[in-house]
Amino acid sequence: MSVSPSPSAVAADAPVAAPTQADLLDFVRRTAADTELISSLPLDPEGRTWVRLEGPGGSEAWLIGWPPGTGTGWHDHADSVGAFQTARGTLKEYSLAARLPADGWKTLELADDVDRVRSLTAGHGRAFGRHHVHEVLNESPAEHAVSVHAYYPPLPGMRRYSRTGRVLRLEQVERPEDWQ
Repeated sequence: MSVSPSPSAVAADAPVAAPTQADLLDFVRRTAADTELISSLPLDPEGRTWVRLEGPGGSEAWLIGWPPGTGTGWHDHADSVGAFQTARGTLKEYSLAARLPADGWKTLELADDVDRVRSLTAGHGRAFGRHHVHEVLNESPAEHAVSVHAYYPPLPGMRRYSRTGRVLRLEQVERPEDWQ
């Protein structure tokens, strides 16, 4: 006689699905609404501060404080999808609506119509796909901003770029050990 496992036993053994962009966006929204967590982040008057969080489904997540006038510079998150939400203050995201070649280039001339700008006030966020190139800034002259970010798979690396007009130049490739 054979006995089938109970449905709960099967569910417990089933592999966990990788989080989607929607899952990551849901996570950053819920986390950004946690006022106690947001208030617990120590804020530095000069440099960004961050705390690593437990993201859904093995994702990498961060709570980040942004002093006035700070930003990330142009970068991407390689093969990771992601999401972020502003919890306090306002962040501005400049992004490119263009798919960049995967490898083999150092300098690229961008088309005229690829620039996108979003102002993300507290309670607003967005998800993005692989190879999303953007720059995130706190342009406020006086107010800190705080945001929540999540990426899946955990960041295998980040490419950093410089930009002059329509010319985008690959400057550096960072690995996790560079920012841990």
